[in-house]
Amino acid sequence: MLSIPDLIKKKRDGGELTDQEIKTFIDSVTKKTIQQCQTGAMLMAIWQKGMADRETQTLTKEMMSSGEVMSWPKEWAGLMVDKHSTGGVGDKVSLVLAPALAACGCKVPMISGRGLAHTGGTLDKLESIPGFNISQSGAQIQEIMSSVGCCIVGQTEALVPADRVLYALRDATSTVDSLPLIAGSIISKKGAESLSALVLDVKFGRAALYKDLDSAKELAQLLVSVGNGLGMRTGAVLSSMDATIGRCVGNSLEVIESLETLKGNGPDDLMELVTTLGGLLLVMTGVVADQSEGRRKISEAVIGGAALSKFQAMMERQGVANQTARSLCSAHTDYYSILRRSEHQRELEAPADGVVQDVDGLTLAEVLHKLGAGRSRAGEAVNHSVGAELLVSLGQKVQKGVPWLRLHYEDPSPTPEQILRLQNVLTLGTNNNKQTEMLVKETLLPPR
Repeated sequence: MLSIPDLIKKKRDGGELTDQEIKTFIDSVTKKTIQQCQTGAMLMAIWQKGMADRETQTLTKEMMSSGEVMSWPKEWAGLMVDKHSTGGVGDKVSLVLAPALAACGCKVPMISGRGLAHTGGTLDKLESIPGFNISQSGAQIQEIMSSVGCCIVGQTEALVPADRVLYALRDATSTVDSLPLIAGSIISKKGAESLSALVLDVKFGRAALYKDLDSAKELAQLLVSVGNGLGMRTGAVLSSMDATIGRCVGNSLEVIESLETLKGNGPDDLMELVTTLGGLLLVMTGVVADQSEGRRKISEAVIGGAALSKFQAMMERQGVANQTARSLCSAHTDYYSILRRSEHQRELEAPADGVVQDVDGLTLAEVLHKLGAGRSRAGEAVNHSVGAELLVSLGQKVQKGVPWLRLHYEDPSPTPEQILRLQNVLTLGTNNNKQTEMLVKETLLPPR
């Protein structure tokens, strides 16, 4: 048996680790019998030399098995589904998709994360709802799943403990963008949910981890391969992440937009992602015959109100007071009587006449992050009220002086430099034929 330094040297020199050697490494990480510097050295060796497909598969399996693996009643077999996004600006898909899938008969044990850097986190959005508790035990998750069909929770202490260690060190060692480590982190957590089917929303573009379609597709193909290797039917959608998803960015604002979507008033781009991802999962579980039928079924669940009822039930089961949940889901809601509203709002005006050609989602998110909407390190608090509403859409004709963005902020006020950066988010042109492009560029289906 090779020692930990020998394993590091073997990978550093380009060798392939055996299944047993990978197991030894992950066991050492889990049991904390390895020095932190050795773990960091192994991560860097993997980043530099990569891993063969077999190594990545074994790494993921061992990470998944490092803690508790969920089990479900036999009658739920084939219906356990989840989705994962590689991160985006205004990405509130989970808040609409989870209850929509539950309304279609699926079981959705959605384990989500918090925002880091410029990307928002599903858990932070939900915690802007007074009383919403993302910390649920295994028994509580089972009960919520039984009564509602979906829950959105944080990772429990017992679930994939090896990932918690490696994830923190990847950030500290600049190895975040290693394909094998990304695959291991994402798929191990989903594998521990004992899913029947998983769909991955892999983003590419200006505001995504991967800027071009080809590199995002490489990640998507690896994730699909590793997920299927663990016995989950795994598919992926490649979607553009240049602007924002929907019109709202920021935790409370995104909850409001999600609720409006569940009331049938959702923006087209958000609904495109929800119906595409949900439709694919319905196909993979055999609930529907094809993606067209799946998209239609998800759309009906949202527009018809069944998904909204599931979302209300989920809120109540996860700690939100009955009256609060009912008020948020009523037809005529004063959202700010429940959700925190920022102390200040400021509207930015279009600098000239023209047609909206582009909205730079990355710059918008970076400024909001600095104003308190996000965190720079794990554990920091976020200000749920900070955010922005886009008052225009791509292809829209605007006149000089017309408000195009409403900024929600608290003290300290944005600096002149930040306001200038926000003004430069908007690109105007003269092309009157600019059409909103479809976000979904490609779909990778699992093998039959």
